[in-house]
Amino acid sequence: MVERLSAEARQAALAELSGWSETAGREAIARTFTFRDFNEAFGFMSRAALVAEKKDHHPEWKNVYKTVEVVLSTHDAGGVTRLDIELARAMNGIARQLGVS
Repeated sequence: MVERLSAEARQAALAELSGWSETAGREAIARTFTFRDFNEAFGFMSRAALVAEKKDHHPEWKNVYKTVEVVLSTHDAGGVTRLDIELARAMNGIARQLGVS
């Protein structure tokens, strides 16, 4: 099992993850991505889903038109782990490729 990050390690990781922040009321990180349209948002989700499936680590997310809200936490570990940080980093990279910073 993957170990939960300490508060200090989580803060250090967040400092390097543009757009991500801690989620109020639970040990998780979140970000809202806004794209040009639904097609681009869905494309982002499709590409991120391939990464998530490969890592066997799946996000909590919601899509409304051109907006994708993502929450990451490792349920088995009871909080944020390196898997969440890796997936957040990958999602940022995918968004950058689509022109979203």
